[in-house]
Amino acid sequence: MEAPAYALEFEKPLRELARQFDDLRQRSIETNVDLANEIESIERKIETTQRDIYSNLTPWQKVQIARHPKRPYALDYIAAIFEDFQEFHGDRQFNDDRAIIGGPAFFNGDAVMIIAQQKGRDPRERIVRNFGMPQPEGYRKALRLARMAEKFHLPLLTFIDTPGAFPGVESEARHVSEAIAVNLRELAMLRTPSISVVVGEGGSGGALGIGVTDRVLMFENSYYSVITPEGCAAILWKDAAAAPKAAGALNVSADHLEKLGVANEVVPEPTGGAHNDPAQAASALSYTLAKHLNDLRALSLDQLIEARYERYRHLGVYEEAGAVRS
Repeated sequence: MEAPAYALEFEKPLRELARQFDDLRQRSIETNVDLANEIESIERKIETTQRDIYSNLTPWQKVQIARHPKRPYALDYIAAIFEDFQEFHGDRQFNDDRAIIGGPAFFNGDAVMIIAQQKGRDPRERIVRNFGMPQPEGYRKALRLARMAEKFHLPLLTFIDTPGAFPGVESEARHVSEAIAVNLRELAMLRTPSISVVVGEGGSGGALGIGVTDRVLMFENSYYSVITPEGCAAILWKDAAAAPKAAGALNVSADHLEKLGVANEVVPEPTGGAHNDPAQAASALSYTLAKHLNDLRALSLDQLIEARYERYRHLGVYEEAGAVRS
């Protein structure tokens, strides 16, 4: 069992056990001494520690897994479960934002339209992709592709993975808030089935700009929030170090959002996160996407729009209990 090259703080006990396992196995090979009992004992300890850690993750720990540098990104899932993806470029107004990718592909033999936020793996690609933070032209490109999906009767699949829209001066000058707002309106009225998948980070309006869909799926260790935990902590506690407390207060994790009705289904991940077995994560996503697409295709377009309206009309509805009087 090879120790992971990158371990989160709460995973360090596992990394140490994996190192001990590798040392014992290597010593057994080099000295020709039977250390099977010791190796088996370490294996049991690793299994127990994994179960203890990953079955009791805090919201903040899930945020950390969502940001793991080895986590599969949209292009990884596209390569694994779609065929003949053809990327389209540009918003036909200003530029081609590489933080958002999109184009047609085939899913289980049927044509679909994909729109996705894409982070970078290495420093050079991170700069090209702007760390997965779209600018106004990215959202306008996404809207162009969404309208194309509607025109050609293609289901729309969006992959959300961003800390938020880019907040720079140039982005504001080109009206990023207006671009997101237009997308919210147009996606809400789009006359084709649509599904969004939160594969990692779902940060603020930057995520929502491609997330107003008929169904919202979330990977088990992803998060979806009106603001990053660090941003919330800086506002409420005047200290970004209070991010773990903010993550708990925001109810950002997939299991909480499924209970609240924001997410329609949670896609299970391999133990420790999708980066530990990307193929298994992709298989789980493929199965879940197919199921929800079949459900949506059974509705007429008018039924689809009505159901979408009702879904978003009732999000955030709450009841206020009156004071109890003796």
